[in-house]
Amino acid sequence: MNLLEQLKSLSTVVADTGDLEAIQRFKPEDATTNPSLILKAAESGSYDGLLNDIVTEVNALHLTKDAALEEISDRLIVAMGVAILEHVPGRVSTEVDARLSFDQTASLAKARKLVALYEQAGVSRSRILIKLAATWEGIRAAEILEKEGIQCNLTLIFSFAQAQACAEAGVYLISPFVGRILDWFRKENPDANYAPSEEPGVESVTRIFNYFRQQGYPTVVMGASFRNAGEIIALAGCDRLTISPALLEELASTEGSLNASLVATDASPVEVDALTEPAFRHALNADAMATEKLAEGIRGFEKDQGKLEALILNRLG
Repeated sequence: MNLLEQLKSLSTVVADTGDLEAIQRFKPEDATTNPSLILKAAESGSYDGLLNDIVTEVNALHLTKDAALEEISDRLIVAMGVAILEHVPGRVSTEVDARLSFDQTASLAKARKLVALYEQAGVSRSRILIKLAATWEGIRAAEILEKEGIQCNLTLIFSFAQAQACAEAGVYLISPFVGRILDWFRKENPDANYAPSEEPGVESVTRIFNYFRQQGYPTVVMGASFRNAGEIIALAGCDRLTISPALLEELASTEGSLNASLVATDASPVEVDALTEPAFRHALNADAMATEKLAEGIRGFEKDQGKLEALILNRLG
């Protein structure tokens, strides 16, 4: 049996893509998107008909250029999510504009709008996850959304403090990154060699997973941002793993035996003080890797959101 099929029996496999052909081929449970993946899918031409229809609809509303651009962008990412949901039995994660990562009020408004657009398309909120960057403001927005029945996926998690704050806020799911953590350590220590199970990103997810199970937090841990199949194998047994098409292909074409690497223990919970905003910001600031990668990730998503809007503007003429 190939490694992908075995992995599906140990962890929920999620496709990290907006590529419908890849989703149909690998049959994941869920799918995740972000501005970079949405841009890639839009540039592929696969959604041209969808985009043209949306542009026509919004043009009929006679909005200002900026308002039309925002409306088309929101409708497009939701329409892509609806299309993806036709091919997965579970959920799709749809991300709030990264430019709102430090604005709790605006993040709430955008999240509610995206959910309303899904519901207008006949998709229940039980099939979507709203993605927010795990800034203090994003976590606080998610805490409110969760109480409204809008479940969230907190992304760009590079530090234990981010994960702890999410669990304390009652967030449904977090996406701690693996490969981007490795990228930072390789840049700092070019001569260092890591076995997959000893990679800093793998160790970070393992620590978070074990802590959540020990404390009894129901928050789902979904490892993300993988650079190689070894990282995935080292995290087999994690609640969920979101994997790119290239690595799904590698796992599907590799035969072998796969066992769970992460197994929940029966350790008793320990008393921990809830993170205050000052404590959260201090812990994040003290972690150079997490501070740099979080900022870099937000900037990257902002850049790709801008590219997507440029593509839309071209369609608007």
